[in-house]
Amino acid sequence: MLDLMIIGAGPAGLSAAVYAQRAALDACVLEQYTAGGQIAEAVDVENYPGIPSITGAALAQRMEQHAKVLGSTLQTAEVVSLIRRASCWDAICANGQTVSARAVIAATGTMRRKLHVPGEDTYTGRGVSYCATCDGFFFKGKTVAVVGGGDTAVDDAIFLSEVAERIYLVHRRDSLRASPRRQEKLRQKTNVTILWDCVVTEICGDKDHMTALHVKQKNGTCPKLLTDGVFIAVGAQPKAEYLPAELLRDAAGYVPAAEDGRTNLPGLFVSGDLRAKTQRQAITAAADGACAVASVEQYLREM
Repeated sequence: MLDLMIIGAGPAGLSAAVYAQRAALDACVLEQYTAGGQIAEAVDVENYPGIPSITGAALAQRMEQHAKVLGSTLQTAEVVSLIRRASCWDAICANGQTVSARAVIAATGTMRRKLHVPGEDTYTGRGVSYCATCDGFFFKGKTVAVVGGGDTAVDDAIFLSEVAERIYLVHRRDSLRASPRRQEKLRQKTNVTILWDCVVTEICGDKDHMTALHVKQKNGTCPKLLTDGVFIAVGAQPKAEYLPAELLRDAAGYVPAAEDGRTNLPGLFVSGDLRAKTQRQAITAAADGACAVASVEQYLREM
């Protein structure tokens, strides 16, 4: 049986993996997709101490390599449920595998929110995307829309401005929530048009691909926006569906925990964007991972 199971290989999970190795814990990291989490999708990361500028993918790769160099075991597996059994935890994976450990750090972060409008599910993968850096190059020389007004949406618009011919940034408010530095970069892009006070009401298309958006403006008009694609960046929600029902959560679904990562369930710790907190950045996630491992060490000693 493992000492520690880390679920999720974003900055929090990989940081926890590094500190678990330094603590000589028998640990394993389970990740559904590829290591790095959402930071791997960032175009540029300019706020990670010691690294003035780096792509999100490169930063994620460095974190993964660091963990592996120290001896961390990373395993591709989707955890579908987490069950408390006596003095240990069982992670039931989608492939039928069960992984058991005396302690768990849940670091699965968040997943992108949907608009929940007609046509969104129909055209996902056929014009509708949630990752500009993943799918942007399919729209070279075309017209696309980005929905949102935060850092991710503005980053997406900036990235796409170098690929697509024309970009519409559709935002439901009259001002952006993105950082001032990002907004300044956006203003320099001549092929980006911001549509203020607008919400998407429907995504339309033919049998193969989306072709247009219906947007509703604050004044009540509902123009049709002809686009080849749309990138949805309207926030995130915690990826916590596998966690036990008895685990406390706040109104938004995040797990309340102090800096030590302790939850209301013995042996279950939380770190990174899954934890209820005000700042969700790579650097705060990495700090969470380190703090959670320190708590795990104390918990195992007490056992």
